[in-house]
Amino acid sequence: MLEKLAQRVYYMPHYSETDRPTLGLICGDNFSLIVDSGNSPAHARDFLNLVENMDVSPVKVVVITHWHWDHVFGIKTMGLLTISHEETKKKIEYMKTLQWDDASIDKRVETGEEIEFCSEMIKREMPTREHLELKAPDLTFNNKIEIDLGGISCVVEHVGGVHSQDSSIIYIPDEKVMFLGDCIYQDFYSGEWSYDKDEFKYLVDKINKYDVNYYVTGHQTPKTHEEMWFIFNDIISIGEMVGEEDSLDKAITRFNDVRKTTANEEQLEFIQNFVNGNLKKKKK
Repeated sequence: MLEKLAQRVYYMPHYSETDRPTLGLICGDNFSLIVDSGNSPAHARDFLNLVENMDVSPVKVVVITHWHWDHVFGIKTMGLLTISHEETKKKIEYMKTLQWDDASIDKRVETGEEIEFCSEMIKREMPTREHLELKAPDLTFNNKIEIDLGGISCVVEHVGGVHSQDSSIIYIPDEKVMFLGDCIYQDFYSGEWSYDKDEFKYLVDKINKYDVNYYVTGHQTPKTHEEMWFIFNDIISIGEMVGEEDSLDKAITRFNDVRKTTANEEQLEFIQNFVNGNLKKKKK
């Protein structure tokens, strides 16, 4: 059974063992909409099977938050009208040209095109991939679109972010729920995991335009407004403390001096992320 977050909003929780992201279901009077398609045909089928047992309007549309494999490998299996940002479609069209056997994935890891974590998770979720077929979205948008499901609507807006520049959010005004996908996460694909303090603040400003009670991220449990903004404000504060510093030791010392406490494990990770971001900028 899907988890109910609001009167017309449900979700299938993430599953970290094979990097299955959270999938969403928004139910209108006329039709229902799915957020992201899953990281495999099996993930997509599991979700659709759960929806079949629910008393909701027919599912007709899938909206993709960004191009990463764990959000798009189920598009073909979903078999529904699929919508994404135009850059997301371009990325998926390229992915369709790639081979997904072990040797091909391993080669892309060696060249840096793919990362080891994703390689491991793809193999764990799909031990065999002979019949894997990728499908690109049917419709695209550039900035923002609104989809009327009947009695309820969804606003889909491109917001970007360092995790994936094509990232989009899905906001349901009547329910005050926002699906963030992975937009708030770090840059995983260009060397050491990193944040850029200015880009993160710019992203959060875009998110802050909306009146939200619950935020749904791709790989965590949903957060209340209070919980999510505690995280946002902590990350922003850490970014400001790190500033342009490219020495991890100095950045940690600065944090400890300002906060008058020792950084916990999560805060240490964020400090490292911002330091890494500064190092990347210096190399450009």
